[in-house]
Amino acid sequence: MSDLRSLLEVASAAVDQAASLVGRMTVGEVRPKGDRDMVSEIDLAVEEQVRAFLSRETPELGFLGEEEGATAPVKELTWALDPVDGTANLVNGIPLCAVSLGLVSGNASVLGVIDLPFLSKRFTAAQGLGAYADSVRLAPSRAIDLSEAVIAIGDYAVGPNSQQRNRMRFAITQLLAERALRVRMVGSAAIDLAWVAAGKLDASIAMSNHPWDMAAGTAIAREAGALVLDAEGAEHGLLSAATVAVAPGLRGPVLEFLDDARRQADTQGGGH
Repeated sequence: MSDLRSLLEVASAAVDQAASLVGRMTVGEVRPKGDRDMVSEIDLAVEEQVRAFLSRETPELGFLGEEEGATAPVKELTWALDPVDGTANLVNGIPLCAVSLGLVSGNASVLGVIDLPFLSKRFTAAQGLGAYADSVRLAPSRAIDLSEAVIAIGDYAVGPNSQQRNRMRFAITQLLAERALRVRMVGSAAIDLAWVAAGKLDASIAMSNHPWDMAAGTAIAREAGALVLDAEGAEHGLLSAATVAVAPGLRGPVLEFLDDARRQADTQGGGH
C-alpha cells in the first residue's frame, strides 16, 4: 500500500479545493436524477475539479465519483468521492452538507477526509494514524444504553420497491422512538459518521452502503475507535448492505434492537 500519510496530504489538498468551491459557488441549476433525487451544478463542478486534481497527483490510483462514476476500472487503491453529501440540504439552504473523499483498499476504507464547508469543520483519518477534527484527536462516546443515546438514521428509500425497502427503516424509526434518548435524521451519511467518531452521536444506522457516501466516514469512525458494522454485526465492508457505526458500549444494545426491527419488518412482509 502506498504511504497513507502522503495520500492523506493529497486528499486534504483535494478537499481544500472542493470546500472552497462549495463555499463560493451558487447552487445554480438543479436537475432531477431519479425519484426524489437531484444533482446541482455544485456537485458536478466539485467532482470535475477533484477528479482532475487527483488524476494529476495520483495517476496510479482509481477514482469513483457519485455523479460521473469511475474514471477507469476500479483498482486496488481507489478514491471514492461524494462531492456534496447532503445535496437536498444544500439546495434548501440547510448548512448540513459535506465534501467526502475516501480511499478504498480492496473491501475496506483506509483513509477519509470530510469537510463541512458551512460549519468550518474538517475531519480526517488514515489507518494507523488516528482520527482528528482539525487538530483534536477524536474518540467515540461512552454510552452503554439506548436510553442515553442520540442515534442518527439514514434517509428513507426512494425509487423502485421503496415501499418494501422502507419497512425495515420504518421499524427502526418506530423502535428507536420508543427506546433511544433522541433520534436524528441529518441528511448526510458523512456527517453522521464523522459525528459518531467525535462522540456527538452515539450511533448511526443507514440501511445503505454506497462507496462515495461511506468510504471517508467509515475510515474516520473506525480509526477514532467506533465500531463500524453491517446490520447483522459483521465487520463492515464495501459489500455490506447496511452501515452501522456505534460507540463500543452500544454494540450489543444496537444489534439487539436491529434484530427486533428486522423481525417487525418481516412480520409486515417486508425485505430490508
